[in-house]
Amino acid sequence: MAIADGPVVIGGGPSGLAAAIGLRGLGISPVTVIEREREAGGIPRHSDHSGFGLRDLRTVLSGPKYAARYRELAEGAGVEVLAETMVTEWEGARGVKLTGPGGRMEVDPPAVVLATGCRERPRSARLVPGSRPAGVMTTATLQQLVHLRGQKVGRRAVIVGAEHVSFSAVATLAHGGASVAGLVTDLPKHQSLRSFRAGAAVRYRAPVWTRTQVSAIHGTERVESVELTELDSGRTRTVDCDLVIFTADWIPDHELAVMAGCELDRGSLGPLIDPALRTTRPGVFAAGNLLHPAETADVCALDGRHVAAGVAAYLRGPGEWPSQLRVATRSPLAWVAPNLLLATGHPPPRNRFLMRSREFVSRARIGIRQDGRELWSGRIGRLVPGRSASIPAGWASRVDPDGGPVIVAVK
Repeated sequence: MAIADGPVVIGGGPSGLAAAIGLRGLGISPVTVIEREREAGGIPRHSDHSGFGLRDLRTVLSGPKYAARYRELAEGAGVEVLAETMVTEWEGARGVKLTGPGGRMEVDPPAVVLATGCRERPRSARLVPGSRPAGVMTTATLQQLVHLRGQKVGRRAVIVGAEHVSFSAVATLAHGGASVAGLVTDLPKHQSLRSFRAGAAVRYRAPVWTRTQVSAIHGTERVESVELTELDSGRTRTVDCDLVIFTADWIPDHELAVMAGCELDRGSLGPLIDPALRTTRPGVFAAGNLLHPAETADVCALDGRHVAAGVAAYLRGPGEWPSQLRVATRSPLAWVAPNLLLATGHPPPRNRFLMRSREFVSRARIGIRQDGRELWSGRIGRLVPGRSASIPAGWASRVDPDGGPVIVAVK
């Protein structure tokens, strides 16, 4: 079967399609993308707003047009996309079992790219008590119902979260004919851009309730209200609504990485990867929001382009998997990506390391050390929970491959 002769990309979002297109552009054939949805394109398919494609396609498109463009590029490059197909099991070094419209099949590709993305934590994972009525969903479900199916989802919503995607949910609700009672966050301020916050307040009259959490959801067949608790005072109040939208609080879709035996990073919960986007399992690579939940679609697509070069070099080389050195963080930093270094050196995607903080830090100064020796120090501006900051990659060349872990910390 042809699929077994070439690399397999699992996940047909921006990073997966870009990886497959990049591999074909490097002369690798065949290349197959496994996609569980009916159509490839990932989350942009149902994100019906502008702003996609600036970094990778050098243009600005709506989400659906951006996804369609990548499907066209993949088809033009000769990439085979197996839609409505699930990976159900790993077998051997890189063998996978698939289930799709044509039944079950087993393939044993020479390399695998995991591009399974991330998802928002649902209510169950956030342990919000109360009854179990209809009208509770994540942003992804909301966007699919409104933009893909054209459904009216409700009349008045409370949004849990106050970051980029949370404000996107405000626009989606307005498109679906619903108003927003307010956005709730347990943090002291919202995590998005000031322009997003101002736009939501002026255009949609959506307030942001900080240092507040949803302590209960009430309703029988349908959501009727939520109970909000002010974290600093302990006071509670009830807000009438028939929708509760859980946004942000991203977690990688790492189940296949776990099944493959890839070691995970404790901070991001994505697989550990080096600058070439190799995981700890030989022959298995990873890209996109599986590694850094959740960056924009164009950043993920550039990850895909980057990983293609690493996969091609692996397939054309001796097949060795180099030793790797850990890159760790100290609180309040939650994670850094890539989080492994190669003894031979290799630039990371876009020649930068991404990192994420659990706390707001103004005028943050970052230090990178190994065995007490400073490798780099610099001020990077403001750290915001849920938003990545970046540091240049030049310091990686000064790492001692035989030394201890590299530590990234706020000074």
